[in-house]
Amino acid sequence: MDIHEIIFVPLILFMIFVAPLWVIMHYRSKNKISQGLTEAELNQLNALTLKAEKMAERIKTLEAILDADSPRWRTQHDQ
Repeated sequence: MDIHEIIFVPLILFMIFVAPLWVIMHYRSKNKISQGLTEAELNQLNALTLKAEKMAERIKTLEAILDADSPRWRTQHDQ
């Protein structure tokens, strides 16, 4: 039995069964990635954005209160 005969059969089986499935699955995953966010993911992103904006406002308010009560708090806590 020649080395070419040993490699020939698995190579043909690979090309018939595995390679087409591999290509199909590859392009299916590429298509899903290029579609972007799902509606649920977009809603979650919008909710997180609103929470982040509210948190930023709260931080500004807290910093304003600290500036009024203790003007040197920034220099004491930056170290």
